[in-house]
Amino acid sequence: MLIVAGPVGASEHDPGRHPEHPGRLGAVMEGVDDLHLGADLRSVELKPAGMDQLARVHDRDFLEWLAVQGPGHLDADTYMTPDSWETARRAAGAGLGAIEAVRASGGGVAFVAVRPPGHHAESHRAMGFCLLNNAAVSAAELVAAGERVLIVDWDVHHGNGTQEIFWDNPDVLYLSVHQSPLYPGTGHSEEVGGPNAIGTTLNLPVPPGTTGDVVRRALEEVAGPVIERFAPTWVLVSAGFDAHRDDPLANLELSAGDFADLARTIRSYGSSNIVVFLEGGYNLPALRASVTASLGAFLGADVHPESPTSGGPGNDALDASWHAYEDALE
Repeated sequence: MLIVAGPVGASEHDPGRHPEHPGRLGAVMEGVDDLHLGADLRSVELKPAGMDQLARVHDRDFLEWLAVQGPGHLDADTYMTPDSWETARRAAGAGLGAIEAVRASGGGVAFVAVRPPGHHAESHRAMGFCLLNNAAVSAAELVAAGERVLIVDWDVHHGNGTQEIFWDNPDVLYLSVHQSPLYPGTGHSEEVGGPNAIGTTLNLPVPPGTTGDVVRRALEEVAGPVIERFAPTWVLVSAGFDAHRDDPLANLELSAGDFADLARTIRSYGSSNIVVFLEGGYNLPALRASVTASLGAFLGADVHPESPTSGGPGNDALDASWHAYEDALE
């Protein structure tokens, strides 16, 4: 069974011409429909996240400021429309609803199909198309309930906001595989967490041209022992699909089949509680196929609309990142 929280933002938060636009949600939901789940598809009632829930990860002054912003750009990439604040609250609340539904089912897979995305939003700043950090709001809710949370971020861009929010929290392990160099310029392998959480940030930057075999190795061989030691009770996935070879905003070479294999790897981590959050992905056919492939794999199906990729660069970068991580722990 797949639990779907959303869609949120299928018509709202519409800036006109912008890579992060409502049409993305149409492609995403077509990707869900392509699984033909029938009675095995369950929807979640959506409620906006409350201020207290948002304030676990965002400064209240920032929240109050964001709530009264009128239409316009907050920076070169990030915008507000008249309905953006309420849309962002509903997007963050969708993750909380997904958690409740997975708990009520005794475990399972949920997909949070929302926009605006979230992983660039820091505790005090909106940026990178993101207003509120959806995955972080849900992770903080779980930590408050005594859970240990792994966040796997396979978006092609580093999730600087998620890293900043949980930098010194020993109950959240943040793992990011991302292209470097690329926006926002963070996510170096020497960044391993604050003094109370050393080792709970693991960044594995890879160069342009990296193929799926390298990213799979990052999640399996390199990160696997760290995840096993951490022993998460919940796994949240910041699932950007802009590492696809057809995406216009980056330069990795993954296919939809690679995203299926990444999802299968995450299932092997052992947690029965998995919540997948939509982040990036700006080529609509690639986004649709990648959603189908990854969600199918999370559910245990073999869905490969495209063959996995291999043979690109990046293994040397992984080795260097692992050595830098180990050195930073000493």
